[in-house]
Amino acid sequence: MKKIGIIPLRKESKGIPGKNKKKMLGRPLFTWVLTEAIFSDLDAVYVFTNDEEIIHYVNREYHWTDKVIALLRDENNAVDTASTESVMLEFTEKIDCDFEVLCLLQATSPFTLAADINLTLSKISAGAFDSALTVVKTHRFAWNSDGTPQNYDVFNRPRRQDFEGLLIENGAVYASSKAAFIQSKNRLSGNIGLVEMHEESLTEIDSVTDWVIVENLLAERQKRQKSNQRINYLVLDVDGVFTDGGIYYDANGEMAKRFDMRDGMGLEILRQNGVEVMVLTSENSELVAQRMKKLQIQDTFLGVKDKYSFLKHILATKNSSFESVAYVGDDVNDLANICCSGWSFTPANATDIVKQHADIVLRNDSGTGAIREMCEIIMKYNKRY
Repeated sequence: MKKIGIIPLRKESKGIPGKNKKKMLGRPLFTWVLTEAIFSDLDAVYVFTNDEEIIHYVNREYHWTDKVIALLRDENNAVDTASTESVMLEFTEKIDCDFEVLCLLQATSPFTLAADINLTLSKISAGAFDSALTVVKTHRFAWNSDGTPQNYDVFNRPRRQDFEGLLIENGAVYASSKAAFIQSKNRLSGNIGLVEMHEESLTEIDSVTDWVIVENLLAERQKRQKSNQRINYLVLDVDGVFTDGGIYYDANGEMAKRFDMRDGMGLEILRQNGVEVMVLTSENSELVAQRMKKLQIQDTFLGVKDKYSFLKHILATKNSSFESVAYVGDDVNDLANICCSGWSFTPANATDIVKQHADIVLRNDSGTGAIREMCEIIMKYNKRY
């Protein structure tokens, strides 16, 4: 049974300009649900957009998986008045309805997990339902505009623990069988199944205030999922971690970066004690490549913009997870990994936002012993195990 996902994205957004590409915890908003879709039971995930910048981003960043496909959608179906159903119909025509289950994923729902997608798909795969959607149970009391209560008796107000609450669409995941979608031309039809998600996923991103709320909730959720175990992998950013963040240029371009020799010795000692060292940087620098070769760090990945998704992929190939990782970063593009890794560190001169989320703010600045200090902390920590 072929199961495919579609993430529809428009280039323009009136409420929050460029919303789909705006960085949430250092990552473009749409990549949160895209990454979960990659690691779900979906056989393919289509990013369906009229934004060629997003198409180029997807083609460049997700080369490590054959599940992700960027597909250009028609401009006349990317206007404010276009319905989601019309976009889904255009999409299914373009792929000649090559699926048995169609899953609609909303980029504005960064709380969606692979498990939520899988549960929604299973409702249809098991044959019990024609379509399914995710909902949230809220224990709030709802009212009609005429002043009458919808879901409780005002003379017998229930306690929260005794109140069943209401199930509300959170707009995160929808799925439909091919037959049901073709017949109804609607995301939901026939016998409809429900999958409950956490209440925090009910918050919609329609304003800047919503964005701040969701970003803070997302950061806290990622941190709650941490658990302590032996550190098996150390993953480091480069500029602002290995270096002081400065770059020397001449007329021909990048000329020099400053590294601290003591950091190299600390990393060598870590490797001798069974900790694998990886370097993950968004820059594609020959100077960095040469320095990492000198340090004998074989797992050096250059030019990676979506560090979270790529690291999740690398860990999966090693049959491991974020819990076994110590991560060192200094700026917003490190935030997702800072919030998710078992232990996270940042130099003393890192950006304030990273300091707020890192587990440990080091005493030393980047390029002046911060990595060596962190190596010694990891050595002491791992002795417990």
